[in-house]
Amino acid sequence: YGSNPLALTSPSTRQSLESDIWRACDILRRDNNCGGVMEYVEHIAWLLFLRFLDAQEDAWETEASLSGKTYHRILEGDLRWEAWARRDLPADDLIQFVHTRLIPSLRGLAGDPFRETVSAIFSERNVIVAASGYNLKDVLNIIDGIDFLNQDDIHTVSRVYESLLRRLGNENKMAGEFYTPRPIIRLVVDLTAPKLGESIYDPATGSGGFLSESYDYLRDKYRDLTIAQSEKLQTETFYGREKKAVPHLLGMMNVVLHGVARPNIRHGNTLEEPMKSAPAERFDVVLTNPPFGGTENQQIQENFPVQVNATELLFLQHIMKKLKPRAGARCGMVMPEGVLFRGGAFATVKKDLLEQFNLHTIISLPPGAFAPYADVKTVLMFFERPGPTKAIWYYELSLPEGLKKFSKGNPVLDEHLREARQMAETWRDQQAQIAAQLPPDAETWQAWNKARLEQADLPVLSKNAWIVPVEEIRARGYDLSARNPHRDAAAELPKPIELTSRLLERVRELHDIIEGLHQKLGNGEE
Repeated sequence: YGSNPLALTSPSTRQSLESDIWRACDILRRDNNCGGVMEYVEHIAWLLFLRFLDAQEDAWETEASLSGKTYHRILEGDLRWEAWARRDLPADDLIQFVHTRLIPSLRGLAGDPFRETVSAIFSERNVIVAASGYNLKDVLNIIDGIDFLNQDDIHTVSRVYESLLRRLGNENKMAGEFYTPRPIIRLVVDLTAPKLGESIYDPATGSGGFLSESYDYLRDKYRDLTIAQSEKLQTETFYGREKKAVPHLLGMMNVVLHGVARPNIRHGNTLEEPMKSAPAERFDVVLTNPPFGGTENQQIQENFPVQVNATELLFLQHIMKKLKPRAGARCGMVMPEGVLFRGGAFATVKKDLLEQFNLHTIISLPPGAFAPYADVKTVLMFFERPGPTKAIWYYELSLPEGLKKFSKGNPVLDEHLREARQMAETWRDQQAQIAAQLPPDAETWQAWNKARLEQADLPVLSKNAWIVPVEEIRARGYDLSARNPHRDAAAELPKPIELTSRLLERVRELHDIIEGLHQKLGNGEE
């Protein structure tokens, strides 16, 4: 949707709008039903969504009229924003209307995918509503002042909303399940490089960061779009699924605020989709940070070729199946470091990954990269069709000098990822030529890396970067661990936090093995 040329916003007005939105949050925070950060962020999100929807329906109605068509509003009659949010209803009557008329009607929407998406936002959970009608009226007055046809207003609200999501992560551990630090998202999006016309999918949408950043990337790259291209970008480009109701709402609102009027983000468990055969719906690009450390029951596991209860491995199998069977279909994703070295079912899936795809890049992140949302050590993995893999470029992100780990007070920033981005882009564009220079056998790969580093004749090698031929990975039993050949193992031992992180992963691996054995014994197997 475009901006309204009559609605020009000055910097001072934008600053005032930002202050007003924070004031709305403070009003809700003091309400008896919204004491916690999760509650008031959720409340402000669904109000913003309805205000946005009202503005969009006005625009769609005008467009239809100019084309001589009839537009059937999603929310009409007393459900229109102007009919209840702008009316001077008594405080108690306003609360009653929201509970007994508005929310039940939103839950009952059906008939097309977008109506069903709106319905999903308000279904299967207790929608947080202010206890005080007076507080709700004050917040409605603030939100009603936002012009969702004005790009300046949208940008301001989007910036504040992202700040709210960060605050949610800082104050509520649950946010670690769905909030990914934006510098990491930008790196993944940049290296995956979505193109106009491609479908982009996040099977664990969370706060919508990957889809939002992808839209920003495409909007900046393609400035002059035709009407048809713009329509496709809005309605047939961004897809997602989110299991939990509140993150689904927060993610939908985030993508909408960034400029996607009709994102295709469904509410449901991604892993319920059967993956033993090719799915009907596939995508050009997958960008995601799937949940890890969780488990799924036997019924869910039976949907996959390799049955395992670890959510990260189920998501990896899901992604491998959901990528289109065409050259150039690709994925950039976050994974726990344990996926690299774990054997058993993990090795089986990694073998399939290397044979079916080109797993070309693994970036190892230091401890605390996801602080304060999560403290597990993670990696970024990039793979594409067609396979098989010939060589993997590794990059080990170093901590800034004097810093023991990233943290809430010292988060990972875009500047920390600059070298990784530059080298990874070079490797992505030149990997075929560089891979052709690799040694003929796996035994000499370490010496080859060190020699080429000393000669300084490869732009993708540094003390933090090296290349491993796939023969070496096979020889290790598909152990993908990031073992930096430029390190002197005797002189530079892993940091204590790295050791404890890996120990926790080993404990988890042992737990999974024992749990699997317990299930077999319970089923009567010897």
